[in-house]
Amino acid sequence: MLRSRSVYNVGYLIAIHFHPGGVAQSARSSINAISSCASQVVKFASVSVSSSSKRKMADKLNPEEREGLLQPLLQNGWKVQSNRDAIEKEFKFKDFNEAFGFMSRVALLAEKMDHHPEWFNVYNKLQVTLSSHDVNGLSKRDIKMATFMDKNFQ
Repeated sequence: MLRSRSVYNVGYLIAIHFHPGGVAQSARSSINAISSCASQVVKFASVSVSSSSKRKMADKLNPEEREGLLQPLLQNGWKVQSNRDAIEKEFKFKDFNEAFGFMSRVALLAEKMDHHPEWFNVYNKLQVTLSSHDVNGLSKRDIKMATFMDKNFQ
């Protein structure tokens, strides 16, 4: 007995749902139906992705912004990297659980901002580097994320 299949358009994904005791159909008509629906969904998804994936690019910090916005961070333990326009800091926690909780809070903000830190975690230590790749240097998004990290560090 063949299983019936349904194709659903769920945004950018194609979900193929298999019904275990579904209506018997010929394999050929099922595959043709799935192929036809899938190609329509892919066309829809490609239009949606191209029109909604653009985000406003950040502006690189100018010299006045660098002086004013970086000072509080530098006083709080952040360092400017010598080999590129980025800031870095190491956070130490009581244990892995606290480090992971902190990373989870930061990850939620990162997703909202569509701006993700470079980080490396081993047990209770987290090394973070912030830089905006689209401007090849520091932007206000980096300042916002670093400030958030400092405020949420326990």
